[in-house]
Formats: sequence, structure tokens, C-alpha cells
Amino acid sequence: MELNDEWFKQLDIGNVVDWKSVSGGDINQSFELTTEDSKYFLKVQPDNDGSFFNHEVEGLELIGSVVNTPKPVKSGTVDGNGYLLTNYLEFGEGYDGDLGKMVAKMHKKHNDKFGLDHNILNAKNPKINTWQDDWGVFFVKQRLEVLVNEVKHKRYWNQYREDLMVQLEEKILDFYSQHKVEPSLLHGDLWNGNVGYEADGSPILFDPDVFYGNREMDIAMTLLFGGFGREFYEEYAKEYPLELGWEKRIPWYQTYYLLAHLNLFGEGYGTSLEGAMRKGIEY
Repeated sequence: MELNDEWFKQLDIGNVVDWKSVSGGDINQSFELTTEDSKYFLKVQPDNDGSFFNHEVEGLELIGSVVNTPKPVKSGTVDGNGYLLTNYLEFGEGYDGDLGKMVAKMHKKHNDKFGLDHNILNAKNPKINTWQDDWGVFFVKQRLEVLVNEVKHKRYWNQYREDLMVQLEEKILDFYSQHKVEPSLLHGDLWNGNVGYEADGSPILFDPDVFYGNREMDIAMTLLFGGFGREFYEEYAKEYPLELGWEKRIPWYQTYYLLAHLNLFGEGYGTSLEGAMRKGIEY
């Protein structure tokens, strides 16, 4: 997709003197826009409307109330394509320990229930966010089973995976019927592609998928695709220590994220998903 004068007119950010396509993830097109006095980052979801980005805006505002995030400028629809415009970030290098402290600060923002005040149904991985008191019920019924239904429709499911999932869900429900969790504000997609450091070294979080849940879920995602430096986990633990046994529960939450990748990208994630479920059952 190419930007044009109609785009710039509807964005209404002044005279755009330069623009270029930049990297912006797997499901959006992204652009750097330069006006006479500012720079902006524009994400576009082709053939969708601006409501596609409502949840991201909500997440940036929620997380941005306690830690550093990009600042939403506006969102909407142009010529049948949804967009989100934020301030432009100049990236540099930083210390993973500072990032760990910042994530811990985000997780200290609590709620009295798990979930969010609305569902996310227009995403490629839908979420049912009905408020729950029991974390096990929320995670099994409103996260795992929602995605299992999605991958079944795409024929990425089989009896072996079904048997593993039944055993894993029983273990999770049993554990959390006896272990209470305080709901934390979660980023929801916390891997190294969704964090960075500004030019002055300040850590920053972006592309959130927020809800209130068990913070072990965010930590599990950080460990799925390479993780962060050792300092991240050391400084996080100093700021907000995790519950005993958290390392052994990591496969429970990586199962969810691997299900999400199976749903988005196909069978290439099937073997990893099965491995996570087997590890989760062993706990």
C-alpha cells in the first residue's frame, strides 16, 4: 500500500515533507512520517477500520499511566484502511535491568479481578475478557479454549493434541483452585520485538495486548523466543519477586502463545506446542 495526498489530508498533521515505509511487525504496514516540525510513526491495517487499533490505544494509555510507552496521537480509517498514529521514537541502547524494573512496576498495577471490561473479537487471536475471580478458570476457559477452537477450525488440531490439552487444563484448574493470584496489568505480548530503548537509554514498551492476569504469563512470553539478558530477571526479582515454582509453570503460558502462533502462522509451530504441553503436564 502507498500513502498519498488523501492520506495526509485526513491525518491532518500539517505539511508532510517526507515519508517512508519501515518495519512494523507481521500484520500491519508501518511508515515514518516527517512534517515541518515533527516526526510520527503510522501503522496501517489494510482492509480494516480504525476500530482494529482501539485495543492497542487502550493498552498504550493503561500501561502509559505507569511506565514508558509511545503516545497515541490519533486513530481512524482512511479509504477502508485502519490506522494508528503515534509519536516517533529514536532508538538507542539500554540496560536490560532497567527494563526488568519497569516491567515489575507495570505488574504492580493491580485489579480485583482477572480480565478487562470488554472482549477483543476483531483480532486474529480473539480474547474473551469477562471478569473472573479464579485465574485458572480465566486462563483455561477464556484463553486456551478460545484458541483451541480457532485452530480446530483451521484443521491444526488432532486427537493427540486434544489429549495433552485435557490433561494440562486439569492440572492448571486444580493448581489454581488452591493457589490464589493477585491480578496484574499485563503487557500481553512481551517479547523482545515489543520492547526497546530510546536514544537516552530509557526502556519503552509498545504493541501491547493488555488485560489483568497472572504476571507469570508475561514472564513466560519473554522466555519463549530467546528472552532478555540475565539482568532483566535479576532486577525484576529485586523489584517484585515471583512466586515459588514459577519456572516450572512457564510451559503452561508458553502453550498459550504457541497456540496463538499456530493459529496465525500454521503447522510450523505444532511440534513446539506439543512439547510445551508435555512439559506443562509434568509439573
